[in-house]
Amino acid sequence: MLKAYLESSGMLTQQEINACMEGIKSKTLNRLDFFVKEGDPCREVAFITSGVFRSYYRKADGEEVTYCILFPGQFIASYASFITGNLSREYIQAITPAQIQTISGDRIKQLSENSLNWMRFLKNMAEQQYLELESRIFQFQRESAAQRYAHLVNHQPEYLRQIPLQFLSSYLGITQRHLSRLRKGVVHAGTMQTRG
Repeated sequence: MLKAYLESSGMLTQQEINACMEGIKSKTLNRLDFFVKEGDPCREVAFITSGVFRSYYRKADGEEVTYCILFPGQFIASYASFITGNLSREYIQAITPAQIQTISGDRIKQLSENSLNWMRFLKNMAEQQYLELESRIFQFQRESAAQRYAHLVNHQPEYLRQIPLQFLSSYLGITQRHLSRLRKGVVHAGTMQTRG
């Protein structure tokens, strides 16, 4: 799946892609396994081939706040830790059984030092991460919880039911009771549309 993703980018030659794949490791994670924990360094980037992940942090009172949910076809890393070498300030956890393909930071550095195309590809990836973060911030500032939930329903319906309610409600910034009302409203609206 990662190889197909790299090929679809149109930015790398087949030789450059093959060189990358030689350094790839496949890993299987069980539900609730961690890719990285707060206080640990993040020294690799992973591509999700199956499963769903969440990124979260713990508040001072111990409450967990899920701020990002990631799906197959996306990259995961504690990027601040990965870039700076500092310890991670977040947790990245599989919330379903998952398969990932990982590549080390050392290998990425080697690829970029030997290929201008890889430098361009990594720059493009960094830009995409920034745009996704900006989109997430604007969603919280401009959209209601119902609109954010509808976005997930429209874009990731096959994975939505696999996300535990406590993680999903935290991600949406609402209580589980509010989320239950939203879900009932979406189901009811779908039933009405089907009858119509």
